[in-house]
Amino acid sequence: MSKRVKELHDEITHRLQGVVESPRREAELLLMAYLQKDQLYFITHGDDLIDEKDPKLLAWVEKRSENLPLEYLTNRVSFYSREFYIDEGALIPRPETEHLVDEVLARVSAEDTFTIVEVGVGSGIISILLALHLPNARFIAVDISPRALAVAHRNIEAFGLGDRIELREGDLLSCVDEKVDFLVSNPPYIAHDAPLESNLSYEPQNALFGGEIGDEIIRRLLDEVYARRIPLFACEMGYDQRIKVQVYLKNFAVQSLDFYTDLASFDRGFVLKAHHE
Repeated sequence: MSKRVKELHDEITHRLQGVVESPRREAELLLMAYLQKDQLYFITHGDDLIDEKDPKLLAWVEKRSENLPLEYLTNRVSFYSREFYIDEGALIPRPETEHLVDEVLARVSAEDTFTIVEVGVGSGIISILLALHLPNARFIAVDISPRALAVAHRNIEAFGLGDRIELREGDLLSCVDEKVDFLVSNPPYIAHDAPLESNLSYEPQNALFGGEIGDEIIRRLLDEVYARRIPLFACEMGYDQRIKVQVYLKNFAVQSLDFYTDLASFDRGFVLKAHHE
């Protein structure tokens, strides 16, 4: 049985009421992804007929009504104006993480030759974006999750960066013996007892929760910076963790510590230039 696109749009919108924040927009995005068409087509072809009983469309609507993230349904996510593959093996990249990429790029030059290590590579988007901007850098990207590494591998190969980004499985820097010039991480930083939106239950929990307090992995990474004599460390963090980072670093020699905010003006991360005698 066929229905017009605009009629299905209304029906899916109704189905998503009370489930997602913007049901009409979500219904539009779902239909655009299903039809593999852009927004202009969607606006100008509302009277086109499509099969409302297509099993794929029915499954997508059902799963989205259960709050499965749209990105996991479509296996597509946009980051830094580029499109990447994503599935439930890796955390869905958030727009605020683009600031982390910006902070790294603001401190290095495309001509520099150095080794950048990313801990918690997830889908690979951070290392990929940095590699595209820094052609002379070498990248080692680490994750404890084989499923996340599989997603990262797929994205790295899609961008033709397999010879410049080396993936390794391990806990933090346990699998890295090389000298590290710049450590980058978007680690888990949510406390175990923090209330979460229901859609986050579909995302890998080891990429979300940083420990009982939340900043345990950040502190472990800071320890690694000084134990390994790493000059620079850029890290995303929770909006309420600035003071915790500052207090922890009182035990260490710091050349500079710059915090940055997201578009909502919340503290979102920091860049540490460590002092090593």
